[in-house]
Amino acid sequence: MKRSDFVKNASLLVGSSVFFDSSLKASMPDSNNMKNQTFKLDYAPHQGMFSTSAGKDFLSEIQYMYDLGFRSIEDNGMPGRSVEEQKKAGELLAKLGMRMGVFVVPKGGNGANTLAAGKQEHVDVFLKGCRDSVEIAKRVNAKWVTVVPGDYERRLPIGVQTANVIEGLKRGAEIFEPYGITMVLEPLSDTPDLFLRFTDQTYEICKAVNSPSCKILYDAYHQQKNEGNLINLMNQCWNEIAYIQVGDNPGRKEPTTGEINYKNVFKWLYEKNYKGIVGMEHGMSKSGKEGEIALVNAYREVDNF
Repeated sequence: MKRSDFVKNASLLVGSSVFFDSSLKASMPDSNNMKNQTFKLDYAPHQGMFSTSAGKDFLSEIQYMYDLGFRSIEDNGMPGRSVEEQKKAGELLAKLGMRMGVFVVPKGGNGANTLAAGKQEHVDVFLKGCRDSVEIAKRVNAKWVTVVPGDYERRLPIGVQTANVIEGLKRGAEIFEPYGITMVLEPLSDTPDLFLRFTDQTYEICKAVNSPSCKILYDAYHQQKNEGNLINLMNQCWNEIAYIQVGDNPGRKEPTTGEINYKNVFKWLYEKNYKGIVGMEHGMSKSGKEGEIALVNAYREVDNF
């Protein structure tokens, strides 16, 4: 499942009412006590995960997530929503006391616009995305935005590419710092053409940028594919990690469907006193209400440490 699929799903906006479905409640353990029962960590679903029960209206699904005990959301495609909808989402999140997780900086680094190339036109596009993101963040009270530096520029030595990325990110950090917004750099596993792929590489870049507005987004799904050794590498780079995302591997579905021992990972995060968001950036192993039940039960299981 690629990031573009999440963005595409996030743009499907069809009105619907919100209700707490009795069949979902009846299928969950201790269902009468589950409604509004929160989790030990702050897991953040995204639109589409509960659309069978809540409908495809974004605001209705946020309310439904709250009713299930979630206290944050993610929305990669937030920049693609109308200003009016962004404001309404921000108002609802504030009313419910929920946090807004990451959205993706528009053109914040991609294959055609890579910061590694050191080209001014690429940097200009990136900085415009940063400025636009500040305005979006104000509407939804977002504190984190995702940045991917883009692909390798293989005609340049790796050290020069790294320096180009650092210089571009320094410029972006200058835009975000006055607003207390942190761009979180995400190493990915989607293709070997991506410049940013490893935790220690991202750690080195964040140290060089040296800004509270440039930190690591650690996605355990991608790093299980790229390098493994999750807890040890997180621990080594911990002071530059500001945001966590998850998905099991193989398959990029909910925890308990793959090889990652998420109960141990989440227990470690809890013992590290991690108070940030754990983004549920993954698909679901089953469709419909059955899939929604399986999703919630999986998080209840791995959160029970």
